[in-house]
Amino acid sequence: MKPICVIPARGGSKGVPKKNIRKINGKPLISYTIESALKSKIFSHVFVCTEDTEIAKISKKFGAEVPFLRPKKLAGGSVPMDDVLVDFIGKIISLGYKFDTFVWRDCTVPFIRDEDILGSIKLLKRKNANLVIGVYKQHLNPYYNVVETNSKGFLKLVKKNKRPTSRQQAPIVYQMNGLHTYNLQKFLHPDRKIRTEINKALPFEIPIESGLMIDTEFEFQIAKLFIEKTSKSKINN
Repeated sequence: MKPICVIPARGGSKGVPKKNIRKINGKPLISYTIESALKSKIFSHVFVCTEDTEIAKISKKFGAEVPFLRPKKLAGGSVPMDDVLVDFIGKIISLGYKFDTFVWRDCTVPFIRDEDILGSIKLLKRKNANLVIGVYKQHLNPYYNVVETNSKGFLKLVKKNKRPTSRQQAPIVYQMNGLHTYNLQKFLHPDRKIRTEINKALPFEIPIESGLMIDTEFEFQIAKLFIEKTSKSKINN
């Protein structure tokens, strides 16, 4: 049984307004994730979960399925993604779709590779895990160079251990990104504690180039340059 792919894309992005449909090299950002998911042949269905009619229209144009719109109450920036996911998966099942694994791909992480997805699915099944999350090693480290301010306004490390003498000696930490692979049976288990699910998630390490997540204008421009350079290279070859 093939897994399904679910791509969340709300219309009210704050960091980069309308980033999900903002164009790069003549195409909306979301199209790159839709097309790569379809081209991979990994999934039986590629869905987009949105409350926005414009995003829904664009998503259908590029081949994704949008069987219903996300409820407006689940489209705010402070709404936990778990709540959105529970609502969407429940409705998909009620419509008769059959699957035992689903992959939650964020369209703001457009460079996820087929091998990243397949690797996360393989790990999920091999370990009979609840959830596998794509991660990459992060050089910004709470043990060494990620700080916050104390009550007096002075800097302190986020992790209050003794500071290592170099970043290389600090414990390895990871950046999560928009690749989440779920075991449906475990996801639907009545005893499942949704907001503690990450405590039972396994990491699947991917390259930083695959995991680039667009949360800021700067990151959008990095992605834009990379896509345009790759497109130009294909034309020249």
